[in-house]
Amino acid sequence: MAKASAKLPREAASFLTAHPETAAVDAIFADLSGVVRGKRYPIDHLGKLMTAGVAAPASVFLLDTMGHSHDPEGRGFSDGDPDAMVKIIPGTLKPVPWADRPLCQVMTTFFEEDGTPYPYEPRNILAKVAARFAKLGLKPVVAFELEFYLIDPKRAANGAPQPPISPLTGERDSGTQVYGMADVDTHAKVLEAITAACKIQDVPTGAITAEYAPGQFEINLDHVDDPLLAADHSVQFKRVVKGVARQYGLQATFMAKPYLDQAGSGLHMHVSLFDKAGRNVFDDPKNKVTRSFEHAVGGILDIMPESMAFLAPNLNSYRRYVPNIFVPIRRSWGFENRSVALRVPLGGGAARRIEHRIAGADANPYLALATLLAGVHHGLTGKIAPPPAFDGNAGFAYDPKLPFRPRRAMERMLRSKVLADYFGKDYLRIYAACKTAEMDVFDNHISDQEYAWYLQPE
Repeated sequence: MAKASAKLPREAASFLTAHPETAAVDAIFADLSGVVRGKRYPIDHLGKLMTAGVAAPASVFLLDTMGHSHDPEGRGFSDGDPDAMVKIIPGTLKPVPWADRPLCQVMTTFFEEDGTPYPYEPRNILAKVAARFAKLGLKPVVAFELEFYLIDPKRAANGAPQPPISPLTGERDSGTQVYGMADVDTHAKVLEAITAACKIQDVPTGAITAEYAPGQFEINLDHVDDPLLAADHSVQFKRVVKGVARQYGLQATFMAKPYLDQAGSGLHMHVSLFDKAGRNVFDDPKNKVTRSFEHAVGGILDIMPESMAFLAPNLNSYRRYVPNIFVPIRRSWGFENRSVALRVPLGGGAARRIEHRIAGADANPYLALATLLAGVHHGLTGKIAPPPAFDGNAGFAYDPKLPFRPRRAMERMLRSKVLADYFGKDYLRIYAACKTAEMDVFDNHISDQEYAWYLQPE
């Protein structure tokens, strides 16, 4: 175990003074699919990690959901799989309270040999988009809400997930009451352990809500005035939830639609904009919202079709989009309306904001937020007017301009002009290559349904 010394950076020395028993450090990042990857180092390596950094294959950001490389755009095998420099993100050194032995973790970011940010890292894509607001004298304030399921690690006979066994009744959960406190009480120990672990890791959490299905919950993250930090919190939160769930003999999943006949899990993003004087430019005390707000809404809706490949990145993601269940299926906005894609919640002044409701919980938070901020910036600079606010149920029918199939979403993204400007054409191509190869592998599998339908006797 390392000891605090004058040779260590202040953050590391302070941490080891407070946690001298720490045995190892996990250096983590979220890849293209949002999967947390990294390396575990002996704690004696902490000083080197936090000063010189280490090298790692840059292709780790170009893997599919299962961790396979498909050599997208000739990167991985064809180019010899070169390394990039891995550096620690300051302020991310935290204990890992769910680990079996004393561990800590740091979040990392990748750089090219010349010191420029690695262009295919999702966090760097978000940084590039967020930087554009500085030229407008504006700062985004962002918060995430994430829905997830607690499930039994033991699968059903067909491999499908099962709701957890209630620790109060010993019976398998079979129903829920949305906002039901009894459902929160049933799994209070694991939910409270999640929020306690988040506090230890400085991930600011808010309300806990029972959602629309057995074992489904939502925990809100507090708003922050740094988009990168907000997305970092989302990545850390997912890891906390999964790690703590394992401690309690459960599995947590952010799969968009684990049960076909139950509610899906969403990733809701809240955004407001503040000027240098600290004024929320979205709020007008007389008219509720400003022109800037309307233009931001117009821009987000304008690029929503080309953003769907990031908001719904997996084949399963599209099962979540079903009419009349409060999942947005149209480019729409409105006041206090949960059926629209962009909701304006109650509250004015500093609280005036856009709630983006269309992304699934399986979306990469860096890339999903990057599409949202790109839309806001696009709307502001292009002064794009939105359609009229929707009053009533916007989820009655699918929007014909939104691609609700994964390959159509990839094709629409590749035709993008606006998103290509914010993300870079190269990134759109390499993202599409990764996800399309993943879909090809998935499609090259014969399902039980195919045998049931087509393996028929003459």
